[in-house]
Amino acid sequence: MSQFIHSEQQKGVLTITLNRADKKNALDTQMYERLCQLFTYANETDEIRCLLIQGDEKCFCSGNDLADFIASANNNEELAAFKFIQALCQFEKPLIAAVAGPAVGIGTTMLLHCDMVIAASNSKFILPFSHVGICLEAGASLLLPLKVGSNRAFELGVLGNPFDAEQAYQYGIVNQVCEPEMLLEIAKHVAEKIARMPDDPVQTSRKLLRSATDKVLEQVIESERDEVMRLLKTDYCQSAVASLLN
Repeated sequence: MSQFIHSEQQKGVLTITLNRADKKNALDTQMYERLCQLFTYANETDEIRCLLIQGDEKCFCSGNDLADFIASANNNEELAAFKFIQALCQFEKPLIAAVAGPAVGIGTTMLLHCDMVIAASNSKFILPFSHVGICLEAGASLLLPLKVGSNRAFELGVLGNPFDAEQAYQYGIVNQVCEPEMLLEIAKHVAEKIARMPDDPVQTSRKLLRSATDKVLEQVIESERDEVMRLLKTDYCQSAVASLLN
């Protein structure tokens, strides 16, 4: 169990808090494994009506712990990050995110799976995959163009242009922008409001809203995974990651 993932169950909401401040909540193997356990628990527990994932009012998630990620890939291990992506894809209940500060890589692509995203005004989003020698993941090659259009998706997902909370709101990636000190309270209120609603119609409507993309999403995620694993072994990726780690 990772010490960097905290969870609390209250009023029908399971709140997951990323708590690795010294690494800006970068996700390593143990954190991914714990996230998978909690997503499975939430899916299988009737009392949980909504899942809320958050950091704090200063930081959401700076993406993968690159040293851990590359070490696992070089050892030909099944990457825990991909297990988490599958858990995101297969999650059946309302999923809310509260975002502040950096949301990098998976810190942004996981938001594309959320039903609602509340962002603090200090949020900074970036998809730097090309710059480190890999490609889009977590179904972003399907979900991002659906959110923002193909041209904007290229700008954000391939060029890796950073964007702020107001731009994310305009692009339809987040539902609401608030002051950082209000973020966690607002997200909690939204999650609890959803949890009080009748479970069957909420989950049925959610399933219907996602039915068109769900039919192809797992196939897209599998293709992305194969390409990421291929690109991780290229000289460019190895060199780019080494320069970042040094």
